[in-house]
Amino acid sequence: MVDRRTKSLALTLARGALNSPLKRGVHADAPLPGTRLVEAVPIDRSRLAAYSRICGFAATGPLPLPYPHVLGFPLAMRLMADRHFPLPLLGLVHTGIEITAHRVLHPEDLLELTVYAAGLRPHRRGTEVTMTTEARLAGEPVWESRSRYLSRHRTSYDPDSHANSDADRITPEAPDCAVAEWQLPADLGRRYGWASGDRNPIHLSALTARLFGFPGAIAHGMWTFARCLAETGSGHVAYAQAEFRAPVLLPATVTYAGEQKDTGTAFQLRSGGRVHLTGRTSARPS
Repeated sequence: MVDRRTKSLALTLARGALNSPLKRGVHADAPLPGTRLVEAVPIDRSRLAAYSRICGFAATGPLPLPYPHVLGFPLAMRLMADRHFPLPLLGLVHTGIEITAHRVLHPEDLLELTVYAAGLRPHRRGTEVTMTTEARLAGEPVWESRSRYLSRHRTSYDPDSHANSDADRITPEAPDCAVAEWQLPADLGRRYGWASGDRNPIHLSALTARLFGFPGAIAHGMWTFARCLAETGSGHVAYAQAEFRAPVLLPATVTYAGEQKDTGTAFQLRSGGRVHLTGRTSARPS
């Protein structure tokens, strides 16, 4: 059964596809709309159970740290699909995420989500936008995330002129020790898409992924991030950050490497000599 938010997201993606050709070659000096979308979002227990199962989180207990991002994703897509948003929705690449939790959240919490575009900046491969999602409970800020999405286009990016454009990116020290090996099935994108509501065609099948220039379906970046967090045992983590380095082509065999530090866990997902994701967690906000 398809719920109201899933139907709405499908229409949003279609609208974004229609508007995308009108936004080619937009650069970091383009104006951003000041729109903030606000919505109180009840948690669907069956969807949460499916999400926890496919990502490796416990079936009961606190809300998984990345789950408010899943709840806010339709709002972010609605903003990025709007004709006033400067970057084309089609082809946007998720390049990184940073999450801070101010308290432990639970499935029964009714979160009020606010989503807005926080800024554009130049990137060596195009223009990057930061989308912010904030969660409040009874008016109190309890959770927030900053996600970066890249619109790829030709650019005259000069790293010397933009020395501070990557200032908030922290690349964790790569752990050496492989902890686990995961076999990722060809239908992982469809299964995670149902649980999360993110049915981007690049994740659903080889056929639809090839329409967007990929040789086959790729795993959701947010699945790789969530699966790594579940492996770290992130029940009391207040902060997590990840950089998405390279897509995972499905089906795949990937290796998780993690190392406990004084302040948290540094982790990495790789296959062969290719690094797909690097990240870190902390018991306190960074």
